Amino acid sequence: MEERVKQIKQQLSSHSYKLTPQREATVRVLLENEQDHLSAEDVYLLVKDKSPEIGLATVYRTLELLSDLSIIHKLNFGDGVTRYEFRAADADHHHHHLYCLHCGTVDEITDDWLGAIEKRVEKEFDFQIIDHRLTFHGICYRCKGQVKDPKKLVGSKVT
Repeated sequence: MEERVKQIKQQLSSHSYKLTPQREATVRVLLENEQDHLSAEDVYLLVKDKSPEIGLATVYRTLELLSDLSIIHKLNFGDGVTRYEFRAADADHHHHHLYCLHCGTVDEITDDWLGAIEKRVEKEFDFQIIDHRLTFHGICYRCKGQVKDPKKLVGSKVT
């Protein structure tokens, strides 16, 4: 974790920002919960446990800064909640997600299966692709037996 914090400090510094104690606390919470796709409120509650003096606005500003500098990604799965995750430094593209409409769980697909589609889109539409994101909405393996009519969940919020 210390190496990642050091890298983020360098990224901030290269854009004339400092890794303040509040920013560092936010970064550390994100790193400690990297697999959880935390919302700003989730991050705030976890940071507040460690740094009681930090305010929600500070956490929001830090998340926006980290997002603007492409250190983290903003994710929206259609449920009205913005979540955050670190951008993989060595990845050519953003990875993909499986979003469960029943329980709200987010699972990741780390393989990039869209290379051929990208090439086709670039050729057929004369469009230079910089990145792509793909989210599958459905019912996860944990909830499959619990949902009687999955189609009723489309467009609904998580239960």
